[in-house]
Amino acid sequence: LPLEPGIYIRITVQDQGTGIPEEYIPRIFDPYFTTKTDGTGLGLATSFSIIRNHGGHISVDSTPGNGTTFYVYLPAISTAASGPSARKTAPNIKLSGKILVMDDETALRETIKNMLRKIGFETVDTAPNGEEAINLYKRAMESGQPYDAVLLDLTVPGGMGGRETLEKLLEIDPGVVALVSSGYAAESVISDYKKYGFKGVIAKPFTFDELRTELKQVLGRGIQ
Repeated sequence: LPLEPGIYIRITVQDQGTGIPEEYIPRIFDPYFTTKTDGTGLGLATSFSIIRNHGGHISVDSTPGNGTTFYVYLPAISTAASGPSARKTAPNIKLSGKILVMDDETALRETIKNMLRKIGFETVDTAPNGEEAINLYKRAMESGQPYDAVLLDLTVPGGMGGRETLEKLLEIDPGVVALVSSGYAAESVISDYKKYGFKGVIAKPFTFDELRTELKQVLGRGIQ
């Protein structure tokens, strides 16, 4: 499990419903992902974010026809907290430049695009899948105006996801600065992102401050 060493409480929530199809499992914690006509796709994403922000983890086990079980792990404490929880800090630098975002969710692409512009990036290009992201990256390299960083969604149903996309980008540019994002923390790419060539990782759903902090950590003083 992607947890720091320590003692945890495990909470198990189980139902006897129809279960979740295997192909949906990697995406159930992604913001806006839903199979319901009247759903928002934010329930599990919000749960994931709250649990993660408390230093915990949530996982799922489901078999179609046999129901679903969620496991929630939260750190156990023996005394009251003596101060605010530790937060990741970032260099005090100004972010700017050119960045590429790949995500299959249209609404999420636009949200991230607006965040990045507010952070300071002058150029924010987006792509719905890996194939288009690769084409955009190639054109940027050929024009002499390469991207300072790329943010890749790990899972793209029916298309090339973040891991495969980065493999291709590394062939084009071994110096590519790529971050991976996903709402499913159990993926090996998320827990061991450097092994796959990513420079940073950010779990969905993320806030404006979390995105800015991770970009500062990754880019350092490379962008002024």
